[in-house]
This record gives sequence, structure tokens and C-alpha cells, in this order.
Amino acid sequence: MRRTRTFGFHLLAGGLSVLWLLPIVLVLTTSVRTFSDIASNGLGALPASFSLDGFGQAWGEGGGGHAMLNSLIVTIPTVLLALLLSSAAAFALSRYQIPFRRTIILVMLAGNLLPPQILLVPVAKLSELLGIYDTLTALIVVQVGFGLGFYTFVLQGFMRSIPDEIQQAALIDGAGVAQIFWRIILPMTRPALAALGALAFTWTFNDLLWSITVLRTGAVMPVTPALLGLQGQYVSNWNVIAAGSVIAAVPTVAVFLRFQKHFISGLAIGAIK
Repeated sequence: MRRTRTFGFHLLAGGLSVLWLLPIVLVLTTSVRTFSDIASNGLGALPASFSLDGFGQAWGEGGGGHAMLNSLIVTIPTVLLALLLSSAAAFALSRYQIPFRRTIILVMLAGNLLPPQILLVPVAKLSELLGIYDTLTALIVVQVGFGLGFYTFVLQGFMRSIPDEIQQAALIDGAGVAQIFWRIILPMTRPALAALGALAFTWTFNDLLWSITVLRTGAVMPVTPALLGLQGQYVSNWNVIAAGSVIAAVPTVAVFLRFQKHFISGLAIGAIK
């Protein structure tokens, strides 16, 4: 009976894995086929050709290279600034008796529970009033602002698990608040920072909603909204569109693989403390 249940579980899990992998395999195979092969045999047919021309078109003529640069210009500062601000806020909320500490944490977290759709118009109007509409700066500000609540919530839970004796020993040795934060608490929070860094990079890099809300011209569009333009430019060239999708997925996959050891463990520890 136990063997039957085990076999059934593996069969079900294997079937779900195959279903999950099928679209990825389809995109990968389509990206290395020629347009004539796809036009003659269809998207679902086995590849009868191999060509990397779609990647060249997507990167050059399709503007994928410039869009990728825009995404990195937005994503890297956003991740660094969001983690720095949220770690400083989490340090204060977790290590000191601040009045209404729980209320502050709940208010910060509540901002992430609002549907982003109801904030599209206010965010666009505010960026216009600040004079940063249709700039990458506007997108960085929006991404940092909407990520701070969740990052602070996770980090303060992680920092609360650090024994008070460590901070007290540092105070006795003459360390100031900034030294305690930068040299003691922050290095000990590295697993959570790595996990949140990978998550923040994925969220920011793959964002579409805020990009099309505060940006208008194609020259400043990141890679995800640029894929929409690629579909309009190469309507039936499915190999070029698939190649652009593969190019857009490479950075986030690379970051996740680099930090996968910290991803689950860091978030789990921060959530249960």
C-alpha cells in the first residue's frame, strides 16, 4: 500500500513537472528555429532547423539590448537602495523600544496589501508633479517605495532573533549605533538579505505594471514592456519573440541560481521569528 502511494505521488509530481516544463521547452525550441521552419511546420512541430538569428534580431533590431540596459539601470539601484533603507528601518524597529512599533510595522505591511491597480493614476500624477515622469528615476522611486514595507517586515523578524547580548557587548566595547548596525547586525542578517535581494531583483526586473504607468517613450522602457513592442514589431516572427523572451529571462534565472541556497532558508527564518 505504501509503495502504491509513493508510486502515485511520484507519478503525479512527474506529470505536473512535465506540464510545467512544456511551455519553457516550447519557447526554447522556438527561439532556435528559423521563420520558414515555423511557417511551414507550425509552432508545435519538432524542430527541423537550428538558427540563432532570432537572438540577434531580438537583441539588435528589436531593441532588446537597450531595454536590457534600462532594466539593469533600474533594478540594481532599486535592490541596493530598498535593502539599505529597509534594513535600517528593521534595525530600529527590532532592536529598540519605539512607541507604536507594531502599528508602524502593520501600516508598512498594509501598503503591500492594497491592489496596485487602484494606485496607478495617483502614482502617475505624483510622478508628473515631481517632474520625474517618463524617466527611469520615477520607476526606481516607485519600486523602492512599494517594496519597503515587505522587506522591512521580513528583516525585522530576522533581526529580532539575534541575541541582545551581542548588541550589549558591542555597547560595552564602545561601539555606536551606526557601528552596531553596519558591522554586527547587518553581517548577521546576510541570509535574509540574500533571499530578499534575489526576490527584489526578480520582482523589479520582471515588472510590467509600474513600467507602463510611469514611463511612456520606448527609449526608456525596460525589457519586460519592451517585449510587448517586440510582439508588435515581429507579429508573426515567433522565433524572434521567443528569443526575446529567453533573453529577458536570463538575468533573473542567473540571480536565482546564484542565491538559491539562501532564498528559502532566509525567508523562512525571517517569517517565523
